[in-house]
Amino acid sequence: MNILLKKDPQGEYEKTEVNPSGRLEDIAKETMIALKTERVTAYGFLLARVNGMDKELTDVVKEGDRVELLDMRTYAATLVYQRGLVLIYMMAVRDVFEARGLHGVRVQVDNSLKKGLFTEIKPVKNAEQKTVDALSTEIDQETVEEIEERMKQIVSDNIPIEKDIVSKEDGVAMWEQYGYPEKAKLLDEVEEKDYRAIFYRTGDYINYFFGPMVPSTGYIKVFELRKYKDGILLRFSYSHKPDQIPKFLDDSKLYETFAEERRWLDLLGAHNVADFNEIISSGGARDMILLSEALHEKKIAEIADMIRTENKRIVLIAGPSSSGKTTFARRLGIQLRVLGLVPLHMGTDDYFLERVDISVDEKGEKNYENLDALDIDLLTSNLNDLLAGREVDIPEFDFLDGKKHFGRRITSIEKIQPIVIEGIHALNHKLTDHIDEREKFRIYISPITQINIDSQNRVPTTDARMLRRMVRDHKYRNYNAASTIKQWPKVREGESKNIFPFSGRADVLFNTTLAYESGILKKYALPLLKEVKPEEPEYSEAVRLIEFFKFFREIDEEADIPNNSIIREFIGGSVFDK
Repeated sequence: MNILLKKDPQGEYEKTEVNPSGRLEDIAKETMIALKTERVTAYGFLLARVNGMDKELTDVVKEGDRVELLDMRTYAATLVYQRGLVLIYMMAVRDVFEARGLHGVRVQVDNSLKKGLFTEIKPVKNAEQKTVDALSTEIDQETVEEIEERMKQIVSDNIPIEKDIVSKEDGVAMWEQYGYPEKAKLLDEVEEKDYRAIFYRTGDYINYFFGPMVPSTGYIKVFELRKYKDGILLRFSYSHKPDQIPKFLDDSKLYETFAEERRWLDLLGAHNVADFNEIISSGGARDMILLSEALHEKKIAEIADMIRTENKRIVLIAGPSSSGKTTFARRLGIQLRVLGLVPLHMGTDDYFLERVDISVDEKGEKNYENLDALDIDLLTSNLNDLLAGREVDIPEFDFLDGKKHFGRRITSIEKIQPIVIEGIHALNHKLTDHIDEREKFRIYISPITQINIDSQNRVPTTDARMLRRMVRDHKYRNYNAASTIKQWPKVREGESKNIFPFSGRADVLFNTTLAYESGILKKYALPLLKEVKPEEPEYSEAVRLIEFFKFFREIDEEADIPNNSIIREFIGGSVFDK
C-alpha cells in the first residue's frame, strides 16, 4: 500500500510503503516508525484522506485504497485537533465543577482569538439552587489552573473516543434528554430525511462535534489555558510549530470587536444556527437583513467621525481576502463626504514595480504579494507631495503589459482632504515609514465572527471568507469551486505573512460579517460545491462545506439586501460596480 504524506505547506507529497493492517491508526503508527525522521517527532498524524474522503483514524481501509496521512500542516487536520481539544476541555470543566457540587455547567466556545479559542463557562442553577453570582465568582485563576490540570490528566489517561451514529429522531431525543434544547432544535431542522447524527463518547461524557475526531484523548498534547477578560482562552499550537504554544499578545481591540458582535447578535436574537433558522422560517429574514445592514452603516459612520475628529489625512485600510475591502472603502468615502470631507482614493496595486523588476518565488513565478513588489519610494514621494498641496501624477498599473502608466490621473488635494489607501500591505509600517505618523489612521477589516452552529461548534471565519470568494470567483472570473479550494491554502499563506502580523497596529477594527449571509451564500455556493467530482483532490473539502450548509436555512429573497451591502461585492448587484 502506498501512503502519501504531507511534506510541506505547498502541498507536495512523499511516499512510503507499509504493510496494511486495516485500521488507519495502526497504519499511521507503522508509517511513523518506518519514516524515522525528525519531522515525524513533531508532526503526528491526526486524519486520513482515503480515496479522496476525510476519514478518522479509527476507520478501516482495504488493500488498494489510496491513503493520505494528514498532520497539522493541513487545515482539515488542524480542525480535528481543535475538536479534540474542545472535547477534553469540556470534560475537564464538567469534572472540576461537579467536584464542587455544581452540575450542568455549560461551556460556550465563542470565537477564535489570539492563537486560541475564547470560551465562556455559562453558570446555571443546580439542584441546590446556587445563584448565578455565586458560580461566577468561582471563575478565577485558581479555577483555570485546576481545569488545565484536569485536562492534562485526561490526556495522560489516553481515553478512547468512541463514535455513536444514530438516526435524526434518536439524536433529537438524546439532546432533549441531556438538556440541550438548541442542539435538539438544530438537528430537527435538518431537511435530509435519512440524516445520521454523530455523537462522540469519552468515558461517561458525550457530545456532538461537526467533523472528524481524534481516536483518543492522548492525541492532544500541546495546549494552554489562560484566564482572559470574562472568559478562558483555550490556546493550542499552530501548523508551523506544532510542539509550541505561540507567544501571547494581548489585543483588546479584537476582544472589543467580539463583544460588540455579541451585542449585535443580542439585538438580532440570533446566537446560533437554531436561532437563525427560526427567524428565517417565521418570516423574519427581511428584518434580520435590514438590522444587520443598519449596524454596519452605523459603525462606518462612527469610524468616519473618528477620522474627522482626529484630523487624520492618511486612512490605511487592510484586510484578508474576501473581507469586502473595496465596498467598505467606498462606503467610508461616502460617510466622509457627509462630514464635508472629499477623500482621494488610492490603491497600492497601482504602485507595482514594472513586471520585469518584480522578483520571482521558488517556483519561478512573479510574486505580486510581497511588499518588495511595490514601488514604495514613488508612493512615499506622491503622498508627501499631496499632503503638502503639490500636484501629483498618480500612476495606473496595467496588468496586461506589466507597466505603470502616467498622465492619466494628475491631481492635488486640499489641506483637509483625506487620502484613503486600500491594499494588503496598508498596515505594514514599511509601506508608509516616511510619512508623518500623526497623519495616519489605520483600519483592519475582516469577517471576524460568525453565527456558530451551536454552543461548542464554531464556524471558522476562514470558511466564511472562502465561501465568499468562491461565489465571487465563479461570478466574475468563471472559476469553479475546486479552483477556489485549490488556491485557498496559498491565499492563507500570503495572509499569514503579509496581513495578519500587522492587524494589531490598527486604530480600529471593522467586522464585515453579516448575520444573514450564510443563508444567502448557500443558494450560490452549494450548487458549485456539488459540482466537485470525487476524483478531484478538492472533493473532501467540498463535502465538508456541503455538510455545513445542511444546518442553514436558505434565504430565497434577496431584494431586501441594499445595493451598497458588502455581500453585494460577492453575489453581484453592487451599486459600486456601475
